[in-house]
Amino acid sequence: MIELIEANWLAFALALLVGLVVAYWVFGRATSAPKRSHRPDALDAGVAPATRNQALIDAPSAAQTVSVPLAGAGMAGIGEIVAAAAAQEINNSDAAAATREIPDLPPNPPAQAPTRAVAGDDLSRIKGVGPKLVALLAGLGVTHYVQIAAWSEGDIDRIDGQLGAFAGRIRRDNWIEQCRYLSAGDSAGFEATFGKL
Repeated sequence: MIELIEANWLAFALALLVGLVVAYWVFGRATSAPKRSHRPDALDAGVAPATRNQALIDAPSAAQTVSVPLAGAGMAGIGEIVAAAAAQEINNSDAAAATREIPDLPPNPPAQAPTRAVAGDDLSRIKGVGPKLVALLAGLGVTHYVQIAAWSEGDIDRIDGQLGAFAGRIRRDNWIEQCRYLSAGDSAGFEATFGKL
C-alpha cells in the first residue's frame, strides 16, 4: 500500500485538494446567511402616511368630544362618568338616526314574493357581498336593493365609513348599478353586465 502511495502521491494530493475545495464550497454556502435587502415601508423617512388610517388620525379625541357632568360638588365616581357618557352617546346616535334619510320602498312591491317586503331582499345576490356584509348592512338598516340603488355619493361615504374591514367595497364592486338591475328585476341585464347570478 505504501508503494502505491509513493508511486501516485501527486494524484492523491490533487484528489485531497479537490475534496477540500468541494467541501469548503458546499459547507461554506450552506452556513452563510442570505443577503438582506431593504424594502421600504410606511415608517421610512419621506414616505407618504397611510391613507386608510388618516381619518382616525385626524378625528378628534374621544376625551375631547364627550363632556361628562360631575355629580354634585365633588368628583363623580367612575360608574357615574361611564353612565353619563353612555347616555350622551345614545342621545347622539338617536338624533343621527332620526335625521338619516333612507329611500322608501316602491309603492307596489312585486306580488311574487310576499315575505320579501318583511324580511328584505337577498343582498347576498350582489357580487362581493357575503353573509358578514349582509348582517352588517342589516344592522345599519339596509335590507333592500332599492335603498342601495338610491344612494348618493354622500350616502356611499357615510355607509362606507361604517363597513370597517369591508370599506371601499361599495364603489369597487359597483353595488349601486347592481342594485338598480336587481331592484328592477332585470336578471338578463344584470347577468350581461356582472355575470351569472
